[in-house]
Amino acid sequence: MNSPWYLPRVPEPEEMDSADEVQVYNSAAAEAQLDRIDNTFVAHLDRLLHTATRLRLPALDIGCGPAQIPVKILRRWPGLRMVAIDGAANMLRTARENARSAGVESRLWLVEGDGKTLPFADGSFSVVTCNSVLHHAHDPLALLGEIRRVAAPDGAILLRDLRRPAFPVQGLHLWRHGRKYSGLMRRLFDASVRASYTTDELQHMLRRVPIPGASVFRYKDRKSTRLN
Repeated sequence: MNSPWYLPRVPEPEEMDSADEVQVYNSAAAEAQLDRIDNTFVAHLDRLLHTATRLRLPALDIGCGPAQIPVKILRRWPGLRMVAIDGAANMLRTARENARSAGVESRLWLVEGDGKTLPFADGSFSVVTCNSVLHHAHDPLALLGEIRRVAAPDGAILLRDLRRPAFPVQGLHLWRHGRKYSGLMRRLFDASVRASYTTDELQHMLRRVPIPGASVFRYKDRKSTRLN
């Protein structure tokens, strides 16, 4: 943090629930850009779920937003049941519509709540996923602790978030990875990058809240960091 290249983190609000925010994340323009990224998330989850026993319990998605990723997961695993939680009522209404349109509403239970205080028993889920939520959490260690608590001992955990770059490359990083966004979506993307964590910061969190078998790594496109 004493390095001249260190870029201070700028926190974001915990919840995104305005009509404009919901609309932009559920728009056709956003979907066109996010669809490929979401597909890589599901593909990595597929590699984690290498045994059928991993799916003996429901899955949980934390901070589901409009539920694009839960819908993809339920389509990929037709026998899976899933709980998706979000603190934004407007996001959940859109998520319900998207699940209905995709024909997976009978296997998706949508819950309004806080990922830092999950209303579920210990070891309730075979799979816990969390995409681009950690940088919103005012207490990220509490979120990691809850993820560890509700995951079954033999369960799979996949957490993905953006990565905050070093100061000299911030402008290039934001342009390279945000150049296809515009308007509010671009402003939200830039704010999310500034609110995200560095790889070192995530490794420090994982030492504070150890999750057996978990590791932090940078995805090959270099814009995101994952914990699994």
